[in-house]
This record gives sequence, C-alpha cells and structure tokens, in this order.
Amino acid sequence: MAVRRVRRVVRRIDPWTVLKISLVFNAIAGLVFVLGVWVVWSLLLQRGIPERIVEIFEAIRITVSVDGELYFRIVVFLAVVGAVAMTAIMTLGAVLYNLIADLVGGLELTVLEETYNVAPQTAAQPRVRPPVHRPATGNGEVEAPARSVVPARPAATDQPPPAAEAEPLGDLEAEEGTSEETPDEAVEAAKTGTEG
Repeated sequence: MAVRRVRRVVRRIDPWTVLKISLVFNAIAGLVFVLGVWVVWSLLLQRGIPERIVEIFEAIRITVSVDGELYFRIVVFLAVVGAVAMTAIMTLGAVLYNLIADLVGGLELTVLEETYNVAPQTAAQPRVRPPVHRPATGNGEVEAPARSVVPARPAATDQPPPAAEAEPLGDLEAEEGTSEETPDEAVEAAKTGTEG
C-alpha cells in the first residue's frame, strides 16, 4: 500500500447543503439536550435535591418553586431556538466562507492518499470486435467479408533482394508491334515516341 501526500483546496461550500446538514444535526443535538435534561431532572427529583434547594433559598428569604413542567417547557423552547439559531449561523458561515475564499483562495488541506497496488487480473477477457458492415446481395444473402492478405516480411539477409522480372508492357508492345525490345527500351521508346 503506497501513501502519498496530496494538497487539496476547499474553494466553495454549498450553503444549501450546509443548511440541510446543520438543520438535521442541530435538531438531533436539541433532542439529545432535552432528553438529557429530562433524565437528569428525574434523577434529581428521586434524590429530593430540588426540595433541599428550595429550603436553602427560603432560608435566605428568596422564593423559589419547584415546577418541573414549567422548567421542561423552558428547556424545550431553548432547544428549538438553539437549533434554529445554530442552523442559521452555520449557513451564514458557509456564505461568508465562500466570499472570503473568493478573495484569498480557500482553505488548503494536506491529506494522505492511500493507493492499493492491485495486481492486474490474469483471466482472459473476451476480445470485443467492432461490428462489420456486410452488404446483402441481390438474393437476400449476406456476402462473406473480403479478406486481405498481408505478405510476410522477408528475413534479413546480407544479400540484396533478387531483381523482379519485368512484366510485359501489353498495350505498348501491341501498339509498337515489336516484342524483341526489353522493357526498359520499350519505356524509352514510349517516352521519345521512337523505336529503339
């Protein structure tokens, strides 16, 4: 496993995405806060601690009442207001980050990227060939594709290749009426227009 360091720049944060994520996150955080306060309040009531606190305040001549329902309503209200406020602050923070990132270039992070050296698969995969157009003949049958033959390369030797035999010039010989000329002489005669 190879590890390399990579520099990344956070250029933009989408405010709509931040709004959705922060709304869900803050709603869950508010619910956890309300449930936590409820559990702690229940434990304090079982121990009788709120009554003792009221007795201490009455000794100092401060009037305090233990009204759990009122306190629970206050806690729920604070949780809802806190969730909405934090969502607004996070979304505004994303908008401000985008404005600042346009000026200074964004937040630069250095991360480690792990790459796994996976051996290539040795299993033979079937070759995919492109489709071949085969025109139909007049009777509705498909013609077989024409095959081209590529001549094999001759082996490398120190000797020069043998001279190719000259083909008869055909039309030139028929026009000239002589077949005793060599092909070179016939070509020269054709160029000059005279027989050689």
